[in-house]
Order: sequence, then structure tokens, then C-alpha cells
Amino acid sequence: MIIRSKAPLRIGLAGGGTDVSPYCDEFGGIILNTTIDMYAYCTLEPTNDGKIIFEAKDMSEIEVYESGFPILNEGKLLLHKGVYNKIINKYNKGNNLSFRMTTYSDAPPGSGLGSSSTMVVAIIKAFMEWLNLPLGEYDIAHLAYEIEREDLGLSGGKQDQFAATFGGFNYMEFYNENRVIVNPLRVKRWIKNEIENSLILYYTGTSRESAKIIDEQKKSVNQKSGKSLEAMHELKESAIEMKNMILKGNFDGLAECLKNGWIAKKKTSSAISNDCIEKIYEYIMKNGGKAAKISGAGGGGFMMILCDPKERYNLVKKLQELDGKVMLPHFTEEGTQAWTIYE
Repeated sequence: MIIRSKAPLRIGLAGGGTDVSPYCDEFGGIILNTTIDMYAYCTLEPTNDGKIIFEAKDMSEIEVYESGFPILNEGKLLLHKGVYNKIINKYNKGNNLSFRMTTYSDAPPGSGLGSSSTMVVAIIKAFMEWLNLPLGEYDIAHLAYEIEREDLGLSGGKQDQFAATFGGFNYMEFYNENRVIVNPLRVKRWIKNEIENSLILYYTGTSRESAKIIDEQKKSVNQKSGKSLEAMHELKESAIEMKNMILKGNFDGLAECLKNGWIAKKKTSSAISNDCIEKIYEYIMKNGGKAAKISGAGGGGFMMILCDPKERYNLVKKLQELDGKVMLPHFTEEGTQAWTIYE
């Protein structure tokens, strides 16, 4: 028996950062995002040899343990061990399992596409399939959040876990006591097609440590720092406005929202942008781009670009002259999935 799972990565359209405590606890956060055809993958192979093998192909890391509980949360593959410990403790009555787990992602850590949280969701989904756990979408996403933020103490927000679990275009609301409301948007197919034909992802070639940026934003909220806090409010408003632009098919308004969101985002932390990112941004604007922003916390990773569909081919050619990587993503409707292969 082989269990496989996958979970989609996401691009943050607007409101990024307002899903992070303490901002969302005090003011309420709003995020607009959508999943794309890039995934985190997990394969679980049950064994009888009393071993647990974690292998992350994309990280060239492999760790082997005697079957036991708990496994210490140390070393490289923290996410893998964190999910295992949570599942065993909460759903398997502390009974050990023996298996080989193999994972990889279509995007590197620090890409700004929510790759870490998406991997956690994919691993949870694989265990659900194996152990027949009756968890709904909210259960999976909350569990993933608990593992990352509480059990492992990793800094970050809440949107990535919910995007990977639910899939599609979602307008998400975040409140205190970890209350989250996911509102799936019924975006017309022609509107999705137009946005897809306007969209470019450009990997800047540098991943970033999102925790430092997020911690700086937290500090600004706690200290009620005027400029940074006001920028967070602007980000939330941009999510509300962009939702309306997308549902109405106002593509110029969408681009304007993206542009204003990027300006506001940079006010929340000095680490959001840098000289390299600003040069790439200017290059994009000079070569047919209408708007662009770094996806995720900032500081590097993927840049999301909107342009006139007629100009996309030429802009892609110009971006290919730089050192980064160009991708043309498609939107996906489904969230995380799992299936079993019987040998």
C-alpha cells in the first residue's frame, strides 16, 4: 500500500500580513488569495521494520529513526516530525507507526508561496488517508497552524494553511481566539481566464527568512507604531477593494489595488524590499508591467506581476534576460487531496 497526497501553493493577492497575531486579534485581518498549479507532495509507505524514515527530496535531506514517540523536534525536517508527533499524540493514542515518508515541493522554502505550511497540510492529508481520520477542511487547517505556530514555534500567519486546504479563490477573515472564516469566491470563468492571461510569476532567485519580517511587523503592532500600523490597515482595505474588482471584472482596478498594496506593504517593515527587488520592479514597469508585488512576507522569493495580456509574451522574454525564473501559473479549484495505491 502506498498513500500519496498533494496540496496547492498559493499567491497572496491582497491583505498579506493582516492574518498574523496580534494584528488580527485586535483589529481583524482580511486576506484575498488563490491557489495555483504548483504543489507540495507527500508519499507515505507503511513498513514493518520498526523504522521511521523522513526524506525531503527537494532539500536532499534524509533522517532515520527507530519507531517511537515523540521524535525530538530538532534537525532539518521539523515539519515532518511535527506532524508525526501531533498525529500520534492526538489521533493514534500514542501508538507508534513504522513508515517511509518522501516529500518535495514545486517551490523552494522562502518562495513567498506558502510552501512550508502547504507541505504541512499535504503531510497531514497523507496521514488522514492512511489512518482514515474524519477531519474537515477547518480541522486540517487549524491542525496545521497548531503544529507550525504552537508546537514548533515558527513565526507566521494563518492564511497559508487555509489556502492549501480549501483551494480556489478565497476571501478570508481572521479574528481573535484563532477564529477564521473562509469565504470561497464564485469568480466567473472569463474573469479567471483574463487574470491568468495577465499574470506572471518571477522568481527573484533569492529566498528569504520570513520570520524576521513577521516579527518586525508584530513589534510595530504591539508598540502601536503609527506608520506601520496605518499601513496594515491599508493592506486590509486593499483586500476588500480587490475582492470587488475581481468579482466585477475590473482589471484596471485590480492592477491599481495590487500596486497600492505593494506600496502599503513596504511601509510595514524595512525588510520587505531591497535594492535588488526595486530594480526588478522598475525593470518590469519599463517593459510592459502594470503592477507587481512580492508574494508572501517579502524580502525575496516570487514576484507576482500583472500586465496587459497582449504584452505578456514580450515581458516574459525580457524577464528571461535576467537571472531569475519565469513561470506562467494557472489557477486551481481544489484544495489538498490524497489517494491510495494498492500494490
